[in-house]
Amino acid sequence: MVALVSTVAYLGLEARAVEVQCQIAPGLPAFRVVGLPDKAVGESRERVHSALTALGLALPPKRITVNLSPADLPKEGSHYDLPIALALLAAMGVVDLEAIAEFVAVGELALDGRVIASPGVLLAALHASGIEKGLICPAAQGAEARWARGVEVVAAPDLISLLNHLKGTMRLPVPEPGEVDAPARRADLRQVKGQETAKRALEIAAAGGHNLLMIGPPGAGKSLMASCLPGILPELTPAEALEASLVASVAGLLEEGRISRARPFRSPHHSASMAALTGGGLRVRPGEVSLAHLGVLFLDELPEFQRAVLDSLRQPLETGEVTVARANAHVTFPARVQLIAAMNPCRCGYLGDPALGCSRAPRCAGDYQSKVSGPLLDRIDLHVEVDPVSAADLALPPPAEGSDAVAARVAAARRVQTARLDGSGRRTNAELEGDLLEQYATPDEPGRKLLAQAAEAMRLSARGYTRMLRVARTIADLAGAETIGRVHVAEALSYRRIAPRA
Repeated sequence: MVALVSTVAYLGLEARAVEVQCQIAPGLPAFRVVGLPDKAVGESRERVHSALTALGLALPPKRITVNLSPADLPKEGSHYDLPIALALLAAMGVVDLEAIAEFVAVGELALDGRVIASPGVLLAALHASGIEKGLICPAAQGAEARWARGVEVVAAPDLISLLNHLKGTMRLPVPEPGEVDAPARRADLRQVKGQETAKRALEIAAAGGHNLLMIGPPGAGKSLMASCLPGILPELTPAEALEASLVASVAGLLEEGRISRARPFRSPHHSASMAALTGGGLRVRPGEVSLAHLGVLFLDELPEFQRAVLDSLRQPLETGEVTVARANAHVTFPARVQLIAAMNPCRCGYLGDPALGCSRAPRCAGDYQSKVSGPLLDRIDLHVEVDPVSAADLALPPPAEGSDAVAARVAAARRVQTARLDGSGRRTNAELEGDLLEQYATPDEPGRKLLAQAAEAMRLSARGYTRMLRVARTIADLAGAETIGRVHVAEALSYRRIAPRA
């Protein structure tokens, strides 16, 4: 007899069906796991053996073979422990096959039989819901699994409790869905003294989902303004919150099933590797650009990142997804992010200051800024110079307008975009392209003439030209204008900067 238990394999944000087949046959005692398992899956034998020993059960002195089908699909992770154990118990006659036939099982086993949390339970729950089965998972992740609609969740703290539940001698409590966390208040724009141009650019970036680069000396407030951005962005919709939580679930970052309506804000250090930023590793995991999906990716000290690492962001910024290629599989993660970058004008940071600037200016600026490639800069919609803050500026009272007032204007502009793009699969002006761009972002005649003149004078690429139209559309939305006018185009062009080259 072959015992069958359903589980899943994770490929990006996709959960693929895997069937755990267990057979106990006459022969020399052995316990083998086949079906392209990685090292963690291969070690399941020892964890399952110890867990069964903790229950007072001994493995039969026969040949035990566990096959993970389909055999050509790579199996990674410790969540195969529980389905392997259940398949083995069913083959031994301890568990009724019919009792587990209508469930998908995931979870890691401790040596004492406890069922431990493993990444990706939310994906497994959605998969189980799609095939009209229940889900057996760790008790610590029952709240996470309950976010999937129409799925029976059995959240087991340990293997003995699960066996008693399946036999009907006890009932495990039905877990409640995790809580929805309200967005936490971050830095407020009232803390920013001066910098009116930069704050205006930040508002435009928030309203249209545009990428933003701030260039200025140390201490000018670039990082502070970047930390203010989540406070003026609208909350995630329920569908967006679930989408962002899927990435967090795969990464193992969804604690106690708590889903947040706040947009992700990721700020990796400039020593981050390419795998850390875009995803990958021995076990393919989402990188920072995917963990920031539907939120903000803040890269401080932009030129200090390795150039190859920065250039790996080109495609994700353009397509909204990142694909990690392996010899046996291609894994795709979503990466629809808003890039906010900050950098000093040169290595010493004080270009143009006669008292503090170095003797190599302006060549030092060209050398330093050339570390960021032109194609990446071309994908950044707004370039803004952040001036140094004087002592007189710091002595001024706090600005009258804080994040709440700016957030209200941003929300109004976003509502206009949502109504305009309804049914198109797009969310913001930053995603306008093709017919949508032609329909909604065509300026009036004076604006078109100005843009044509500027495109020739500034030598804008086709991508740069398109991005200027998107920014102008956002500026018009903030102004409540139906048509893009010359003044909107002029302001959009003022944020386009050609970086110096050595």
